[in-house]
Amino acid sequence: MEAAVILPKLLLHGVDTLQCSYYLRPRGHGQIDFVHLTTERERLRLARRQDRVPKPIKLGNLEFMLAPSGSANGYPLVLRNADFQIEMGEFVNPPFFVTFRSEALWRESAFGVHQKFLEWAASLDYFPHQDETIARVDFSFDFDLPRVDFDENAFVSLSSKDSQYRENGRVQTFTFGKSNVVLRVYDKVAEISQQSDKVWFYELWGQSENVWRVEWQVRKSILRRFGITTFADLQDQSGDILRYLATEHDSLRLPNGDSNRSRWPLHPLWESLQACIRNIDGLGVYRVVDAGAALRERKMRIAISVYGYLKRLAAIERIQGKSDSISIEKAFRDLELKVRQVHDPLCWMIDVDRRVKEIELGQW
Repeated sequence: MEAAVILPKLLLHGVDTLQCSYYLRPRGHGQIDFVHLTTERERLRLARRQDRVPKPIKLGNLEFMLAPSGSANGYPLVLRNADFQIEMGEFVNPPFFVTFRSEALWRESAFGVHQKFLEWAASLDYFPHQDETIARVDFSFDFDLPRVDFDENAFVSLSSKDSQYRENGRVQTFTFGKSNVVLRVYDKVAEISQQSDKVWFYELWGQSENVWRVEWQVRKSILRRFGITTFADLQDQSGDILRYLATEHDSLRLPNGDSNRSRWPLHPLWESLQACIRNIDGLGVYRVVDAGAALRERKMRIAISVYGYLKRLAAIERIQGKSDSISIEKAFRDLELKVRQVHDPLCWMIDVDRRVKEIELGQW
């Protein structure tokens, strides 16, 4: 009698990135002064390099950082805060292109941040004169996966392009596809550590190791095939597109020598994934991001960095022959003396205030 296969545990699933065009027009003149915003952007752009940083502004019922340049999509103005990146232009059609940020999507859900954007627009006397159009959705599924027992040859995909990313001889990312549908299966913990720094995921998962993500990046043409244009469509029909992606477009198999790879049995990871997708009717699991936990994790990382610098300082003292050994207390005192030499009380207050605003608006 064969032993029962233990399926990898699903930790979290939902939408991790979403981009959408909005067709908004003002009631009367509206309250967005495009001329003033463009002038402020130019001042930032022409400033000295060290002063060329985003400027905090209040617009409607929200605060943003105004970027010193336009976007690669051709929009002259870019606003960012912890929830959105808004690219906009008075004479661009559509006039607003919004990228919803990952933390906001997990904190408030896709439909929640959509409503928050519309409330912001309403606070400026702008209203939608036609439905929004979703341009990109990233569907993600995070699994507890202590052991990776597959390679690129175990994937069966309709995509013709594939790639891998390795570090220290170990594969961290498998990628299939390049345009309308991209599948990525990757070590999410390594990605957080090396790139995104989204340490608040640890709180959502309840762990900080052995997490692999299965993620599809889906763009407009495939979304339209499944009738997904608006947020209401996404809420109602995401299950259909996910079932297609996880059964017909891509799968992970257990090679068994059969010349027809599509007849290979499913890998337990994919069985767990398909079981989850079968139960999806809406946008996925709603979870709340604990902002306090994310800040505590940041503080711990800063402490780890400072601890490393203290060791380096102690090593320099040894090399200079000032001491055969140096305690952490002595290293702290030496570091404090050096910091005092460069400390500027006026700049300290200005820079701390600036960093407070950057943290509040998600620019850290």
